Amino acid sequence: MQLREIMTLDVAVTRPDATLAEAAEQMKALDVGLLPVCDGDYLVGMLTDRDITVRAAAAGSDPTTTLVVDTMTPDVVSCYADQEVEEAARVMQQKQIRRLLVLDRDQRLVGIVSLGDLALQTGDQQLAGEVVERVSEPSAPKPS
Repeated sequence: MQLREIMTLDVAVTRPDATLAEAAEQMKALDVGLLPVCDGDYLVGMLTDRDITVRAAAAGSDPTTTLVVDTMTPDVVSCYADQEVEEAARVMQQKQIRRLLVLDRDQRLVGIVSLGDLALQTGDQQLAGEVVERVSEPSAPKPS
Protein backbone atom coordinates (compact mmCIF):
# COMPACT_ATOMS: atom_id res chain seq x y z
CA MET A 1 0.00 0.00 0.00
CA GLN A 2 1.32 3.44 -0.94
CA LEU A 3 1.20 6.56 1.22
CA ARG A 4 -1.15 8.28 -1.24
CA GLU A 5 -3.78 5.72 -0.26
CA ILE A 6 -3.79 6.62 3.45
CA MET A 7 -2.51 10.22 3.70
CA THR A 8 -4.62 13.19 4.67
CA LEU A 9 -4.86 15.39 1.59
CA ASP A 10 -6.11 18.78 2.72
CA VAL A 11 -3.17 20.03 4.78
CA ALA A 12 -3.32 23.50 6.28
CA VAL A 13 -0.05 25.40 5.87
CA THR A 14 1.48 28.71 6.86
CA ARG A 15 3.81 31.03 4.97
CA PRO A 16 7.41 31.84 5.95
CA ASP A 17 6.53 35.53 6.13
CA ALA A 18 3.57 35.06 8.50
CA THR A 19 4.06 36.16 12.10
CA LEU A 20 4.15 33.68 14.95
CA ALA A 21 0.94 35.23 16.27
CA GLU A 22 -0.80 34.55 12.94
CA ALA A 23 0.47 30.98 12.88
CA ALA A 24 -0.57 30.41 16.51
CA GLU A 25 -4.06 31.75 15.77
CA GLN A 26 -4.28 29.36 12.82
CA MET A 27 -3.15 26.43 14.99
CA LYS A 28 -5.76 27.33 17.59
CA ALA A 29 -8.56 27.62 15.03
CA LEU A 30 -7.63 24.29 13.43
CA ASP A 31 -6.84 22.59 16.76
CA VAL A 32 -3.44 21.41 15.49
CA GLY A 33 0.05 21.52 16.96
CA LEU A 34 2.00 21.84 13.74
CA LEU A 35 1.87 23.62 10.43
CA PRO A 36 3.98 22.88 7.39
CA VAL A 37 5.62 26.06 6.11
CA CYS A 38 5.26 26.47 2.36
CA ASP A 39 6.43 28.98 -0.17
CA GLY A 40 3.68 28.45 -2.71
CA ASP A 41 3.35 24.67 -3.06
CA TYR A 42 6.92 24.01 -1.93
CA LEU A 43 7.73 22.86 1.58
CA VAL A 44 10.39 25.01 3.26
CA GLY A 45 9.96 24.00 6.89
CA MET A 46 7.73 23.01 9.77
CA LEU A 47 6.41 25.07 12.67
CA THR A 48 5.15 23.43 15.85
CA ASP A 49 3.52 24.81 18.94
CA ARG A 50 6.68 23.71 20.73
CA ASP A 51 8.80 25.85 18.35
CA ILE A 52 6.67 28.85 19.25
CA THR A 53 6.91 28.30 23.00
CA VAL A 54 10.39 26.85 23.42
CA ARG A 55 12.31 28.66 20.70
CA ALA A 56 10.51 31.95 20.46
CA ALA A 57 8.64 32.72 23.69
CA ALA A 58 11.44 31.41 25.92
CA ALA A 59 13.87 33.66 24.05
CA GLY A 60 11.62 36.67 24.58
CA SER A 61 10.62 37.06 20.91
CA ASP A 62 7.58 39.20 20.16
CA PRO A 63 5.06 36.92 18.40
CA THR A 64 3.48 39.88 16.60
CA THR A 65 6.72 40.77 14.84
CA THR A 66 8.72 37.53 14.77
CA LEU A 67 8.32 35.69 11.47
CA VAL A 68 7.67 31.99 11.05
CA VAL A 69 10.85 31.66 8.95
CA ASP A 70 12.90 32.80 11.96
CA THR A 71 11.50 30.10 14.26
CA MET A 72 10.56 27.15 12.04
CA THR A 73 12.51 23.94 11.68
CA PRO A 74 13.94 24.08 8.14
CA ASP A 75 15.05 20.46 7.86
CA VAL A 76 11.83 18.48 7.64
CA VAL A 77 11.60 14.72 7.39
CA SER A 78 9.31 13.70 4.54
CA CYS A 79 8.43 10.85 2.21
CA TYR A 80 6.93 10.61 -1.25
CA ALA A 81 3.31 9.79 -2.02
CA ASP A 82 4.35 6.77 -4.10
CA GLN A 83 6.42 5.20 -1.30
CA GLU A 84 5.17 2.15 0.56
CA VAL A 85 3.54 2.58 3.97
CA GLU A 86 6.15 0.29 5.53
CA GLU A 87 8.92 2.64 4.37
CA ALA A 88 7.17 5.57 6.01
CA ALA A 89 6.73 3.57 9.21
CA ARG A 90 10.47 2.83 9.26
CA VAL A 91 11.28 6.52 8.82
CA MET A 92 8.88 7.48 11.62
CA GLN A 93 10.50 4.90 13.90
CA GLN A 94 14.07 5.92 13.07
CA LYS A 95 13.41 9.64 13.43
CA GLN A 96 10.97 9.21 16.35
CA ILE A 97 8.27 11.34 14.76
CA ARG A 98 4.49 11.02 14.91
CA ARG A 99 3.67 12.80 11.66
CA LEU A 100 5.31 12.66 8.28
CA LEU A 101 4.85 15.17 5.49
CA VAL A 102 4.21 13.68 2.06
CA LEU A 103 5.60 15.21 -1.14
CA ASP A 104 5.14 14.47 -4.81
CA ARG A 105 8.23 13.82 -6.92
CA ASP A 106 8.31 17.54 -7.85
CA GLN A 107 8.87 18.30 -4.14
CA ARG A 108 5.37 19.77 -3.63
CA LEU A 109 3.51 19.12 -0.39
CA VAL A 110 0.56 16.82 -1.14
CA GLY A 111 -0.39 15.35 2.23
CA ILE A 112 0.49 14.26 5.74
CA VAL A 113 0.51 10.86 7.42
CA SER A 114 0.13 10.34 11.16
CA LEU A 115 0.48 7.35 13.44
CA GLY A 116 -3.32 7.25 13.47
CA ASP A 117 -3.39 6.96 9.70
CA LEU A 118 -1.05 3.98 9.89
CA ALA A 119 -3.32 2.28 12.41
CA LEU A 120 -6.72 3.12 10.98
CA GLN A 121 -6.14 3.16 7.25
CA THR A 122 -3.86 0.15 6.89
CA GLY A 123 -5.60 -2.05 9.43
CA ASP A 124 -2.12 -3.25 10.43
CA GLN A 125 -2.28 -2.90 14.20
CA GLN A 126 1.10 -4.58 14.65
CA LEU A 127 2.83 -2.05 12.37
CA ALA A 128 1.14 0.86 14.12
CA GLY A 129 2.03 -0.57 17.53
CA GLU A 130 5.68 -0.98 16.58
CA VAL A 131 5.87 2.61 15.34
CA VAL A 132 4.19 3.96 18.49
CA GLU A 133 6.57 1.96 20.66
CA ARG A 134 9.69 3.23 18.88
CA VAL A 135 8.48 6.83 18.60
CA SER A 136 7.67 6.87 22.31
CA GLU A 137 11.12 5.71 23.42
CA PRO A 138 12.97 8.43 25.29
CA SER A 139 15.74 9.99 23.29
CA ALA A 140 19.24 10.17 24.63
CA PRO A 141 19.99 13.32 26.62
CA LYS A 142 21.90 15.97 24.73
CA PRO A 143 25.45 16.57 25.97
CA SER A 144 25.85 19.73 28.03
